[in-house]
Amino acid sequence: MNLRFKLKIYFALCHIWYIFDLMKILLVNKSDKTGGAAVACKRLHTALNKANIDAKFIVEEKRSSNENIIDLSPNDLRKKLNFIRFVTERIYFLPFEYSKDLRFSFSPAFAGQNIHKHPAFINSDIIHLHWFNQGFLSLNSLKNIVNSGKPIVWTLHDMWAFTGGCHYSGNCTNYQQNCGNCPFLKNPKEKDLSYRILEKKKEIFKNANLTFVTCSKWLKDKAKTSSLFKNFNIVNIPNPIDTQEFYPLDKIKIRKTLKLPSDKKLILFAAANIGDKRKGLKYLINALQIYHSENPKQELEIVTFGKSSNQFFKNIPYKVHHLGILTKTKDIANAYNAVDVFILPSLEDNLPNTIMEALACGTPVLAFQTGGIPEMIEHKKNGYISKYKSVEDLKNGINFILNYPQWETLSKNAQKKVIAEYSEKVVAKKYIEVYNSLLIDSIEKNQ
Repeated sequence: MNLRFKLKIYFALCHIWYIFDLMKILLVNKSDKTGGAAVACKRLHTALNKANIDAKFIVEEKRSSNENIIDLSPNDLRKKLNFIRFVTERIYFLPFEYSKDLRFSFSPAFAGQNIHKHPAFINSDIIHLHWFNQGFLSLNSLKNIVNSGKPIVWTLHDMWAFTGGCHYSGNCTNYQQNCGNCPFLKNPKEKDLSYRILEKKKEIFKNANLTFVTCSKWLKDKAKTSSLFKNFNIVNIPNPIDTQEFYPLDKIKIRKTLKLPSDKKLILFAAANIGDKRKGLKYLINALQIYHSENPKQELEIVTFGKSSNQFFKNIPYKVHHLGILTKTKDIANAYNAVDVFILPSLEDNLPNTIMEALACGTPVLAFQTGGIPEMIEHKKNGYISKYKSVEDLKNGINFILNYPQWETLSKNAQKKVIAEYSEKVVAKKYIEVYNSLLIDSIEKNQ
């Protein structure tokens, strides 16, 4: 009987002791609230705690009161240092910047702080990285984390970990070789900044104890083709969601609460930043214009939430109800529950939290066929997958969902999908299996 098999039996027999006394996980993310990765990481932290895992969560920007979330910036001085690192990062990149529109599409990871000497890091068995750009951790910080020798799990929320700096590569496939000639840079050439960053990552990752997790199968497929990840284990585990917070409610009552019309069809469009071109608002506006011309008598209005301004809505041929920036879970869930369809025509996306939230609330979703989105939306079963960048097909999706005679079936299928694949218990179990395997490997190596 080999050692690995003995260890598996041992952990199976001592599982309760193992969970409570051995497994200590440290989740690392820039923020606990700002951005999709922050939301996903915080939800995983909650799911692991509910599964009796000793999981801590360390952040540069703490915006919640959860005592298990460690704030690296508890005073004004630390916050000013954070800002200085953020500015340093942007100033460093400025000479390379191709366009202001792409300013935050590329992260050089030049400036950052070190966390490898923090007590929470030292006392953890496994370091679980998430999103840490924009001045939180640098490539040198990452090198120190890797050199600690601790097993590292890294959940990818975009492509940055295996590219020369871009978060989404678009049509560029240079990351599959060596990067260089980067379309995000002002003066692309063979050994430009993207090439140098990828080379530095290769040096850091050499002999590193890293396991990568992608939230979507689409991102896993992208990662597997990269020159950087060819020798690493890549696992696909979706983000979790609390189905006790996001679930179907009485639509009429919610509309009354939000002062929305009860006798009209409602479409929701939402994003952290509605003006983000990657979220595809212009495609939705064009589709709505066509839909309005073909269905002039349709009683339809639009609901939105997120950072915005009136200029974004001026060409929408329907009345718009902007709910502002929503931060409370209850308010966000109410917005999804109030509408007949959630539309997110993203041009690039991994596994959007917004789609998961809408589906959990029983709201059918319409989106483009891109990224991990087709893994979430089952065409004409819980929503509609539109041909990529097709305004005409986006219009067809609006028509299908708003006028589908069995809308309630779409709604039930939406919630069932989330419970079966994205609920906290389902996702936490998959991560625990990864953690178990890493700790077994670690013990084997020390024998």
